Amino acid sequence: MKRFVSAAGVVAMTAALAIGLAPGAALAAEAAPKPAAKPTNIQIAGKDIDETIVITVLSSKRLFGSLLSEVNWMASARPQTTPLKADKLGPKYTVTVLANKTALQKYELFPMAAGGPRAHRPASQPGNKKVTDGWFYGRLTMSETLRVSGVPLKAKPDVVGGIGGGVGEDLDAAAQESADAAQVLGEMRRLYLLNGGVLMIILVGLAGIAFLIRRRV
Repeated sequence: MKRFVSAAGVVAMTAALAIGLAPGAALAAEAAPKPAAKPTNIQIAGKDIDETIVITVLSSKRLFGSLLSEVNWMASARPQTTPLKADKLGPKYTVTVLANKTALQKYELFPMAAGGPRAHRPASQPGNKKVTDGWFYGRLTMSETLRVSGVPLKAKPDVVGGIGGGVGEDLDAAAQESADAAQVLGEMRRLYLLNGGVLMIILVGLAGIAFLIRRRV
C-alpha cells in the first residue's frame, strides 16, 4: 500500500525545519567574533602637564590620527633597542589609547631622549593584558606631535616626516578599518546564506503541498 504524506504533515515538517534553523542562524550571528574596539580618544599625562590632555577623534580627527600613528604601530612590534639610563631619557609622557572610556593601550614616550626619541611599551597593559616589555626608536615627529597636542615642548618646525621605529606604519589604521569592513561583510554573507537556506526549505515544502493537493484533486 502506498503511503501519502498529508498536506498538514508537510506543513508541520516545513515549519519545524524553518523554526529549527532560524534560531541556529541567530546563534551563528551571535557567535561571530565582534570587531575590535576602535580608538576614539587619547590621553597624555606627564609631570609638567597640570591636567591630563585629551585628544578625541571627533574634535580633531587629523591630530588624533597623527598622535595615534606615533604609538599604534608598537602594539605588535618587536622591541628594537635597550633602555637608556634615566638621565639620558629626558621627560616622560604617558600616552593612553582608549575606546570611549575603555583603555586599550598604554605607552611611555621620551621625545627628548639622547640620540633621538625613544618609546617604551610596558608589559602590563590595560584590561590585564600582558605583552613583551619593549623599547623602541621613536619617530622624529614625536616631539612636534606632542607639542601640537598641548605638551609644553619647544617647537621643531624643521621636522618633516618621521623616521624611526614607526616608519611605514601609517597604514595601520587604514588596514585595520579594511579588516573590520571585511569581517562585517563576511558575517552578513553568512547570515544571508543561512536565511536563504531557511527560505529554500519553506519553498520546497510549499511545492510539496501543491504537488499533493494536485494529485488528490
